[in-house]
Amino acid sequence: METLEFIIYPDGRVQEKVTGIVGASCAEVTAAIEAQLGLVLNQEPTSEFFAKQQVQQACSEANTQTSFSEW
Repeated sequence: METLEFIIYPDGRVQEKVTGIVGASCAEVTAAIEAQLGLVLNQEPTSEFFAKQQVQQACSEANTQTSFSEW
């Protein structure tokens, strides 16, 4: 599940925490929000940023069935 959490401090600083998004695509998700919030002072990537997306690839043998006719 993808979540964005914002903590707004009394001095106007905003802390943003993104979870559930693997890889650098979190920057795409948060770019518009950050542009409206103001200057980004610091970014700290989480372990999810460095994780690789799991892509399920099936073997072509598993997806292909060859039927043999009886002669």
